[in-house]
Amino acid sequence: MQKTGKSSIADAGLYLQRQADSAGRYVLEQTVQSLFGWIPTALGIGIRAIAYRSILSMRGVAAIEKGVRLRFANRLALGAGSYLDQGVYIHACPNGVQIGDGTMVMHGAVLHVYNFRRLPKAGIRIGRDSLIGEYSVIRGQGGVSIGDRVYASPMTQILAVDHVFDDPQRPFVEQGITAQGIEIEDDVWIGGGAIVTDGVRIGRGAVVAAGAVVSSDVPPHSVVAGVPARVVRKVGEDHASLRDRTVYF
Repeated sequence: MQKTGKSSIADAGLYLQRQADSAGRYVLEQTVQSLFGWIPTALGIGIRAIAYRSILSMRGVAAIEKGVRLRFANRLALGAGSYLDQGVYIHACPNGVQIGDGTMVMHGAVLHVYNFRRLPKAGIRIGRDSLIGEYSVIRGQGGVSIGDRVYASPMTQILAVDHVFDDPQRPFVEQGITAQGIEIEDDVWIGGGAIVTDGVRIGRGAVVAAGAVVSSDVPPHSVVAGVPARVVRKVGEDHASLRDRTVYF
């Protein structure tokens, strides 16, 4: 069945609503990214550090590699010395993405607040000197708050949204979502491939083992592992084992 002209126009309007605050902003943001987003090497980083100030908030100088895709760029705030690696995708609607001073978002990572249900806490806030590893995903529909010096290893998932599927007679896509939010305090290390689910708080100085699925709160300075993740020890309990390892600083 062919679409009518009215439905095509409606589809185009819906597409624009999912890309930018207005048609004018869409044109501006896409034009700036098309003109300057492909330029390689340090030259491109330098040009983008100047040109991208017209579409986003940048404190000091931030480094943006080529091939970074931004949507709702006017709701993105980059701190001084922050870094977006090649292939990063950030969709900042509705309540924005803030990336702190010195924080690095590595290749292929996705920071996504894409949601149009008017959720009150939607957004992503990352503190200073943190790291979001390669191909990691952060979904901020319920709000994600990440502290200072938090390291998320490659392919981690931080998902502040969940589907409701209580009624077996209805498709889950018709039953709505929950969006409680996720808080990760300072000095947390999340191992590769770990998943943090909605409604979780990870305490300061905690360690999440690789591959763990965190579905409940993690106490400060504890190590959790497994599916679902459980406390296996406190940080520092095996400090004596350092005698058998070479540690670099």
